[in-house]
Amino acid sequence: MLKPTINTGIVKTKAKSLGFDFCGIAAAVPLDDDARRLENWLNKGYHGTMSYMERHFDIRVNPSLLVPGAKSVITLLKNYYPSQQQSPGTPGISKYAFGKDYHLVIREQLNQFLDELRTEIGEIEGRGFVDSAPVLERSWATRSGLGWIGKNGNLITKQQGSFFFIATLITDLDLEPDDAFAKDYCGSCTRCMDACPTDAILPDKTIDGSKCISYFTIELKEAFMPAEFKEKLDNWSFGCDTCQDVCPWNRFSKPHHEPAFTPIAEVLNLSTKEWKEMSETTFNQLFRHSPIKRTKWKGMMRNVGNIREGNVEM
Repeated sequence: MLKPTINTGIVKTKAKSLGFDFCGIAAAVPLDDDARRLENWLNKGYHGTMSYMERHFDIRVNPSLLVPGAKSVITLLKNYYPSQQQSPGTPGISKYAFGKDYHLVIREQLNQFLDELRTEIGEIEGRGFVDSAPVLERSWATRSGLGWIGKNGNLITKQQGSFFFIATLITDLDLEPDDAFAKDYCGSCTRCMDACPTDAILPDKTIDGSKCISYFTIELKEAFMPAEFKEKLDNWSFGCDTCQDVCPWNRFSKPHHEPAFTPIAEVLNLSTKEWKEMSETTFNQLFRHSPIKRTKWKGMMRNVGNIREGNVEM
């Protein structure tokens, strides 16, 4: 094994060559403070029906339980801010879902990343994750010096805002950790809190997930939404970007350069009427490689069915 300084340089060079926008490193230690915050959040029921968040609690806060002998946690950011926007009047789709499913794209890139590190450095034990395992990726990103967690719960970078996917690679590789990001640059700004249609953003950077539009349009599996929130969807049919769209730091967002995230034409252009008339077969064909498939045809029909006629072009 090469010494940590050289290994660290190799890691960061490889990350950039594979198209990751930012790379940070933290020591693989238990996240004791995060464990207490997560436990409190779960006890208040802010996860709604997302019972999977209650499982594997110990693994979420201790990287050594995911990778025995873990020494370093590498955090990678991948920009997804699009150069194209949806046509006016179309049901709102969160920008992260414009193109190919990021799980598929980034998982392949993480595997290549680990393979290339093994070729250059030697035998490495490691596991890569992208929103697919009990990993507190935003906490690791902050510890890795990449940014701070904003009042809207998103990781925010000073350079380009918050439209990033976060990938995590836990490894037994001995690396030099970056300094943690210690400052919060949200200041007294409350734009995200004021703009949230369902008042899901609470003080102290707490998000009531059970009130979030993304929860209602993606995670909630019931055939009907609670009436008190159905009227507050603000035309969103899959996810919600409101808290990011109003964030002043996102004026620095730049279009991504990932071909796989090129928007699906239907996402940008389908009217509410066209969505409502879509068959399940067509839905499955169009979105078989898209994050939108997660809500399934029935969920999407429920979501677009809640859009009021006067709000968008029919």
